[in-house]
Amino acid sequence: MRNTTLGADGPQVGVIGLGAMGMSFAYDMAAPRDEATSVSVIHQALDLGMTLIDTADVYGPYTNEELLGRALAGRRDRAVIATKVGMEAIDPTGGPGGSPLVRPNGRPGHVRAAIDGSLRRLGTDHVDLYQLHRVDPEVPIEETWGAMAEAVTAGKVRHLGLSEVGVEQIRRAQAVHPVTTVQSEFSLWSRDVQAEVLPYCAQQGIGLLPYSPLGRGFLAGRFASFDELPQKDQRRRLPRFQQDNLRANLDIAAKVREVADRIGVTPAQVALAWLVAQGPHVVPIPGTKTPAYLADNAGAADVRLSPADLAELDAIPAPVGARY
Repeated sequence: MRNTTLGADGPQVGVIGLGAMGMSFAYDMAAPRDEATSVSVIHQALDLGMTLIDTADVYGPYTNEELLGRALAGRRDRAVIATKVGMEAIDPTGGPGGSPLVRPNGRPGHVRAAIDGSLRRLGTDHVDLYQLHRVDPEVPIEETWGAMAEAVTAGKVRHLGLSEVGVEQIRRAQAVHPVTTVQSEFSLWSRDVQAEVLPYCAQQGIGLLPYSPLGRGFLAGRFASFDELPQKDQRRRLPRFQQDNLRANLDIAAKVREVADRIGVTPAQVALAWLVAQGPHVVPIPGTKTPAYLADNAGAADVRLSPADLAELDAIPAPVGARY
């Protein structure tokens, strides 16, 4: 897989990364977690050149970092580890669908303690990319970001990133310490960042990491009905997956499949290739815990969409229903 640079002076990574969240958290919470398969997927990702692996302290909560740490034992130098701070679990099992209930916590003291916990769970002496998971509305971003910058000075972190922010928040953080990446939901059915965040990142030399780049599996054609979603799955709470909305949104998945069938690739590869085509600073991080899906996602790096293909995909209408 070809590489790109995260931000103006960040690490080299494959043009498609791996989101590890689903191995421990969020989707189909009732299903047993198969650590051996998850570890195998992480190893396979490295072999395929998907070197950026994204996690967070609160995923699990806290068990996803531990899983990644075990998977990277003896392979740490092959991976670019991206984890997050700024959320805390207040009830590990009390959220809807069995997901942990979490809340923002951007207090500097929390940040200073959290990095040490992440390093311990990951089994490493540094994190390549440390991201602010969400901005705490009760704490000025300058204070949170300043505490994260302390971790860079201490050698515990190489680069800093933000998640789910607007341009003004990026500017405020930049005034304290350079921003290497911004992580946002971005896909063919979540294109809000195209208005301001995407062009600003391109102008400033900031990498953009789209999460949920397959629309939580929808763009890959994996769900045609609300009833197909597992009982304990956070997608059952999302407006776009409610039955009436989902039925209307099937036209979006059909358009993606039309392009895929015409050029002889899978819908997931088309959705990811569209993101890669948005610029060299855009590195999608699709999540999976399945070897077959991982190989499919990696193959998107070799898909070249024509200008006509891109125009057809750009014309896909906005989905019915809000993100959350």
